[in-house]
Amino acid sequence: MSDTERSHGATRGRRQPLAQWRAELEARGFKPSRRLGQNFLVDENMARAIARDARVSAGDFVLEVGPGCGFLSVHLAALGVRLVAVEIDPRLCELAREVLAEFPEARVLLGDALDGKHALNPELLAQLPPHGAWHVVSNLPYSAGTPILVLLSRVANPPASMTVLVQRELAERIAAGPGSKVWGPVTVRLQASYSVAIVRHVPPRLFWPEPEVDSSVLRLELREQRPNAEDTAELDALVDGLFQHRRKTLQRLLGELLGARDAAKNLLAERGLDPSARPESLSIEALLALARSQPWRARPR
Repeated sequence: MSDTERSHGATRGRRQPLAQWRAELEARGFKPSRRLGQNFLVDENMARAIARDARVSAGDFVLEVGPGCGFLSVHLAALGVRLVAVEIDPRLCELAREVLAEFPEARVLLGDALDGKHALNPELLAQLPPHGAWHVVSNLPYSAGTPILVLLSRVANPPASMTVLVQRELAERIAAGPGSKVWGPVTVRLQASYSVAIVRHVPPRLFWPEPEVDSSVLRLELREQRPNAEDTAELDALVDGLFQHRRKTLQRLLGELLGARDAAKNLLAERGLDPSARPESLSIEALLALARSQPWRARPR
């Protein structure tokens, strides 16, 4: 491959029409799986735009979860990043390796990014940089987008940014503000450590097969000031308790969690919080203040 061809490596996916890719996949006995959330972004311009949205450059370490046929992967690899892509489907893994064969800094690993619902795959964790900035850029599987984002945000050296294509409903939930009906545990867990913005919306027609929902590109950028591991654990316990019963008032919920109604009343008064408010009205700052308080830390376990 010439230097000119390599510099335009991101156009390689476009040289083979989708019909040809589908024929090759069918020849390998592949059919998209709803269970695995296999809806592949096949629009060349959108894939290029997402790579641009990620703001990554040559030498950056980039993790891609679910590369599928490699349509987004080639645009990332053409930027000269150190790409590690993790694909659960053996047939797609083989195909993605073929697509990325011309890029020595790109690797495709076969495996599930998750080890159950509450942990990342140890083999994936071993690939992540122990220090320094790194990034996530992915068309995330619809079925696993939420746990992947939350778990990646909790590693010892979390990604400096995550630019991901997810269901629009999930994107709007993660980007929601206090007072919204969709403001909840996932929102709080991610926004405690990341600033969040929806970059663009992506219609179903740009995928194969077409999903029944709209999608959005979500960008998360790591905050300089974020809770430490102990505060994060306490915040998790607090939001789990508060958001299980959204219709109850703060004073009643916190009283049940603390095992003392008077302690809850006093704590809310100290923090200037309305005891009759609902959990979704609390900001990240207010929730962190409660999670860091002595009455919360001393609650019955």
